[in-house]
Amino acid sequence: MSWRTFFAMGGYAAYVWSAYGFATVVLLWNVVSAVRKRRAVLAMLRELALAGQTPKETGRATLLSE
Repeated sequence: MSWRTFFAMGGYAAYVWSAYGFATVVLLWNVVSAVRKRRAVLAMLRELALAGQTPKETGRATLLSE
């Protein structure tokens, strides 16, 4: 089997590689989204800790449950 044959995927290359590309984008989006959400929650908690408050006291507890 040659590399050309492998990448052609028996004539289904457009479908196969676009599916791999789409899956990769979705997985990367999930990781980036989780990291951004975690940073936002930690920043909010840090801000509230400095102010000596809890999320429920400020009405910002919904950010933690989203």
